[in-house]
Amino acid sequence: MNSFKVPTKNQVAPANQEIFDNLQQALGFVPNLYATIAYSDNGLVRFLAYQNAKTSLSNKEKEAVNLIVSQVNGCIYCQSAHLVLGKMNGFSDEQLLDIRNAKSSNVKLNALVQLAADITKNRGNANDDLVDEFFAQGYTNENLVDLILQISDKTAMNYLHNLTKVPVDFPLAASL
Repeated sequence: MNSFKVPTKNQVAPANQEIFDNLQQALGFVPNLYATIAYSDNGLVRFLAYQNAKTSLSNKEKEAVNLIVSQVNGCIYCQSAHLVLGKMNGFSDEQLLDIRNAKSSNVKLNALVQLAADITKNRGNANDDLVDEFFAQGYTNENLVDLILQISDKTAMNYLHNLTKVPVDFPLAASL
């Protein structure tokens, strides 16, 4: 199989070089998975626009979805990244462990996490009871659409890492 190396700034298109500079300034580094997307001249700008689009989900809800989807899809890179981002968004270590196990002590967040896990496991299908509980907790049709879009965002990244296996540049998530 072809070995994927993380491209350097000088190995990507000029438009991606500018994005590398912006990521370096904002994050202090260019995450390896984002750099890998830059193999595509248009992929990184397209993906970042999709990832940063407005949503009805809060940042905390997005991180919970990102973490459980990455757990279900077996993506160590994204699990590792979203443990860091989850802490930055106010989750404790215990809460993050619960989310990785598809649960939360917060009833509303629990409905979101369980539905996200089920949709991911079942490739877009879900248990009717989980969908009903999602809506019973106050989520709306808009939230459901945004949940699907968030799952698709994270699944794309999970698949990219699972295929390329570029080095994880975040503290490594412990196995469950």
